[in-house]
Amino acid sequence: MKSTLQAFQLQDQSSNAVSFDGESDSIVCFVKEDCPTCNLIAPILERIHQTNSATILLVGQTVEGNKLLIDRHGLTVPVLDDSKLAVSFAYDLEFVPHLFAKNGDGFQELVGFTKSEWRNLVSESCPNFEMNWDELPDWRPACGSLTQDPIIASRLRAEFENAPLRARKIDIAPRDDVHEFMYDQGFTDGFPVIPPTAERVMRMLSGTAREPQDEVTVVPPNLAPATVEKVAINAVMAGCKPDFLPVVITTLEAICTDEFNCHGVFATTMGASPVMIINGPIRHEIDMNMKMSALGQGSRANAAIGRAVRLCVRNIGGARPSGTERSTLGNPMKYSMCFAEWEERSPWEPLHVERGFAENESVVSVFAMSSGPAQVIDQTSRTAEQLCGSFAMSMRAIHHIRSHRAGDAILVISPEHIDTLQTQGFTKDDVRTKIQELSSVPLRELVADDRSGAGIPKAAFESMDHNRQNELVPKFASKDHIHIVVAGSEAGKFSAVFHGWASGAMGSVPVSRKIPV
Repeated sequence: MKSTLQAFQLQDQSSNAVSFDGESDSIVCFVKEDCPTCNLIAPILERIHQTNSATILLVGQTVEGNKLLIDRHGLTVPVLDDSKLAVSFAYDLEFVPHLFAKNGDGFQELVGFTKSEWRNLVSESCPNFEMNWDELPDWRPACGSLTQDPIIASRLRAEFENAPLRARKIDIAPRDDVHEFMYDQGFTDGFPVIPPTAERVMRMLSGTAREPQDEVTVVPPNLAPATVEKVAINAVMAGCKPDFLPVVITTLEAICTDEFNCHGVFATTMGASPVMIINGPIRHEIDMNMKMSALGQGSRANAAIGRAVRLCVRNIGGARPSGTERSTLGNPMKYSMCFAEWEERSPWEPLHVERGFAENESVVSVFAMSSGPAQVIDQTSRTAEQLCGSFAMSMRAIHHIRSHRAGDAILVISPEHIDTLQTQGFTKDDVRTKIQELSSVPLRELVADDRSGAGIPKAAFESMDHNRQNELVPKFASKDHIHIVVAGSEAGKFSAVFHGWASGAMGSVPVSRKIPV
């Protein structure tokens, strides 16, 4: 219960400035036109205004609503314009009508309409007031104040509280198109972005318990500090929901590690980009797609999380095409590539458990991939060995058919292919081993020749002994470089392969991080 009132100044229905000092004897009542109870009490306040010298003020929450209240009830009592809701917010309103009455040392606060309370108020403030109270109901409920609307509340907190936002505010001319402005400033990846207004950023920040000015990481190539607020801004632009934010933050932390080598991934002319795979309970909590079209369009979470990470690297770190990002051809994955593993459809340990996490933990794993997904189409193999042969033949094309001892690759196996592998009870390790075995070729098949200059230089090959020349060379430097996950529709014998960038200390190492909940 308040014992004092806050001073304010607003305009009345004639556009005159009306100041209230908060000290004078007064009745201040907050109303909005679409509230039936506000319409019930408006005539009562008008009659008090006509018969009492005390200050009577109605504070309305919309311009058009104020006009309707005045016309409907013939009001002459000052009806003040609080359409910006600054005063309603300062008074911490939850409901309307909400009345504050000060009379000497006495103070009353009424919410909604209870006849006995209003009758006592009138008798104290206006003893000669006559009214047929029997015509009025005993009680009517209050309605929600506009300040409680979730979208409006976020804006008000950003504007009128000591908001935690520190990012520079950019003012746009009234006649400018905000979306064209965002393009002109280079804030976008080529698609439209959502303007990151203060209220949207505040709402996005509700998705994490971290403080807005906490530093998440330092983003190459500019080595710019990424605060939670800056990540939230880019998450808004990408179309994220607040509950996506912890995934975006954790992913950005993962790709900015020395192991992942974010700068190298984005600067290479080869066109590499992060592929983000999500495991654990959060997949369902934020409605990620792991089934039909998991690697494609149609899922807000998949698309927006991946895009938010890329916008962070662009807008915070400064990695932009024709700048430090020097990809020869580019890559559609540079917009976004994020999906979830369908753990429940897999007969194997999910990716994050293989990588050392508990099954009930939510984890993001990031991989530097240069191209993909390239489909492996095999609708006729009926044994696990045949299908692994198809995987091996398709994966031999990674980078170049003569490029062996390759680094990391991701094999996304569809449910129907999983069923084929299970005819012989194959494990993930069985699949990896078979791919290495069936992709192995003699070294002499990897030598550059007149058909293609790619491969081992002929002079180097000829300097080798006979046994070395005939040594079988598997596609991958180690079977551990083959990362296997399950995703996709129940129908269709189509799996997919992501082709990796350079692996190891000279390139990029996959990184997994636990997502806080």
